Amino acid sequence: MAARIFIDGEAGTTGLGIRDRLARVAGIELVAIDPARRKDPAAKREILAAVDLVILCLPDEAARETVALVEELGARGPRILDASTAHRVAPGWVYGLPELGPEQPAAIAAARRVANPGCYPTGAVLLLRPLVDAGLLPADFPVTIHAISGYSGGGRSMIEAYERGSAPPFELYGLGLEHKHLPEIQHHARLARRPIFVPSVGNFRQGMLVAVPLHLDELPTRPKPAELEAVLAERYRTTPLVRLVPAPREGRLDAAALAGRDDLEIFVFANEGRRQAVLVARLDNLGKGASGAAVQNLRLMLDRGGKEDAV
Repeated sequence: MAARIFIDGEAGTTGLGIRDRLARVAGIELVAIDPARRKDPAAKREILAAVDLVILCLPDEAARETVALVEELGARGPRILDASTAHRVAPGWVYGLPELGPEQPAAIAAARRVANPGCYPTGAVLLLRPLVDAGLLPADFPVTIHAISGYSGGGRSMIEAYERGSAPPFELYGLGLEHKHLPEIQHHARLARRPIFVPSVGNFRQGMLVAVPLHLDELPTRPKPAELEAVLAERYRTTPLVRLVPAPREGRLDAAALAGRDDLEIFVFANEGRRQAVLVARLDNLGKGASGAAVQNLRLMLDRGGKEDAV
């Protein structure tokens, strides 16, 4: 029997991306709400009682409201996959990053409540968590994260501004140092000290680079670049959508190279003579950073396999 899925907020960028990807997944029946009743809680409650799983592509407060409706249904309520920021560090929710550790796919598959990761945290956590777990990066180390995203991650107003040519070609933002992804990064990377996070947006639609610079002699074990590579290579040796890639010799990376794909690449750029390194994650902010990750989690939750083939 086909699994009945309701995408709450299907008209947004993430929801549309999920719908497109689900067209390639067998055994799925998408259920939609009557547009005329879209804001009617009773109509939404009826759909929630009739589906197996709901995917939330909503602002945080709206996501919490839908979760409350599901909770009112008790045992009749569907499982939830939340693509908002609302529940990524909340008790009782499983973090939907299958590559977080060997136990994570099974935890996602068994969960009633899964929080889809943010785009920036996906890159940052996958760079940092293995090094913290291996003891190469102390949990209280002062970490700095630089990142750039395509403008499609900024919502409708930003997309419209870039596409009509009224937005700047490049800008830093979040310089109040209170970006909403910081708690998620700190928690799931197992950092005891809040990192400095400097995001930016460029004049390209899709793509993302997340970079962590390191002074190797400031780390207690004073690791060689090869040790960093070995830890990252081993952690992602069996993960089909995340892999360590040799750093290009020219020392350049195209942020949009994975646009339209659902995989993620990790690089270690290093200068052993200077004892410096820069770790970089490259992904599509709408792929592995949003819709692609949601479908990867959905397949686990529905036992459809744990990955979406990269395209």
